[in-house]
Amino acid sequence: MGFVKEFKEFAFKGNVVDLAVGVIIGGAFGAIIKSMVDDVITPLLLNPALKAAGAENIKQLTWNGVSYGNFLSSVISFVLIAFVLFWMIKILNQSKKEEKTTAAPSSTDSLLMEIRDQLKK
Repeated sequence: MGFVKEFKEFAFKGNVVDLAVGVIIGGAFGAIIKSMVDDVITPLLLNPALKAAGAENIKQLTWNGVSYGNFLSSVISFVLIAFVLFWMIKILNQSKKEEKTTAAPSSTDSLLMEIRDQLKK
């Protein structure tokens, strides 16, 4: 019975549940970015470059027999995901920083400040 209890404690810890939620959201976010690259960026921005390179589809891009079109699409997706995550984390850190600055000092901090002020006198 100890194994089941130990597994239950592990599986339902906040960190494991948060990680699972993050993976699921990350997968959905990856699908959104892939669609953005395949359905928006490629037709709007890459199609003129593809036509100049003599390819109608990004998957047709080859160089000396090496098909690099799918790789290029994956790189674009990765860069977009990294960029969006960077901005999301930056905004989240700013909100946490603002939250910390607006928080009132705790009772312990207040007491320590009073002691400091008394020692200065």
